[in-house]
Amino acid sequence: MSSTMHVRKAIHFASLRAKLAQQGKAGLALRLLPAAALAGFLLVFAARTLLVSFPAAPTTSPSSSSFSTSQRQQDHQDTAECAKATGLPLPVMEALVHYTTSNVTPQQTADEIGVSLRVLQRRAPCNFLVFGLGHDSPMWAALNHGGRTVFLEEDASWIAAVRSTHPALESYHVAYDTVLTDADSLLQLRDHPACVAQPDLTAAAEASCRLALRGLPPVFRELEWDLIMVDAPTGWTPQAPGRMGAIYTAGMAARARRPGDGPTDVFVHDVDRPVEDAFSKAFLCEGYLAEQVGRIRHFVIPSHREKDGTPFCP
Repeated sequence: MSSTMHVRKAIHFASLRAKLAQQGKAGLALRLLPAAALAGFLLVFAARTLLVSFPAAPTTSPSSSSFSTSQRQQDHQDTAECAKATGLPLPVMEALVHYTTSNVTPQQTADEIGVSLRVLQRRAPCNFLVFGLGHDSPMWAALNHGGRTVFLEEDASWIAAVRSTHPALESYHVAYDTVLTDADSLLQLRDHPACVAQPDLTAAAEASCRLALRGLPPVFRELEWDLIMVDAPTGWTPQAPGRMGAIYTAGMAARARRPGDGPTDVFVHDVDRPVEDAFSKAFLCEGYLAEQVGRIRHFVIPSHREKDGTPFCP
């Protein structure tokens, strides 16, 4: 790949940052703009060096797998050294390298990303829980540099693939026991006391609320989550798990937040689809809806532990 191509991609990435910065007040995005410009220059040199040093391994070679692993490890080490030399945080440098040397782009549009970015400008570094491990994951980790960004993913093989190229991302496998065809019956649980009587996910699970996710990693309960993004699991085929449980669980985590820590910002993507639309309104509550841009909704949910008897929805 030519250095010209790297320059084009670096300019494209910087343009995206500029557009996002215009959507909010000067803050995190503005601080990343000079970093993007600097990294654009550095990446022309760094990427060229990596490509010369590590040519693509033949697919028929029996050692291609180990070669690729070795190459990825070396790439990660080189990126870490470059971050140290320039003073840029490693997650930021890794995200810049990722987006300027690949053809993948975040699933959300620039305007949709801007909704979460404005909140991150105010709250980062913070505890950020993301349902889904995707092409935008390095970006979220970079934007929350200094905080804790955790990804929950349904596909164990995809976690392994992402870890091979982004070992610093913190991700966990989560199993879902729902399917999209159950959505209509699960929506009726909005009126079931076991699901909405108290802001306690464990109690809801013990009371057999089918929407309460089980088997979540310990970190889910160890941290108080400032931001939660629901952009998974899959939900576009009848037998896909759908996001019913993820949306419900995000809302319960927000309601169970420790008193005095403020509200939780919850984002749901793909609300143009029936399930995401209906379940976000029912279980995150239209009364808590702060903003919608394109296919993303932003809810601000207060702790229900601060005042006994707080209704499930305002």
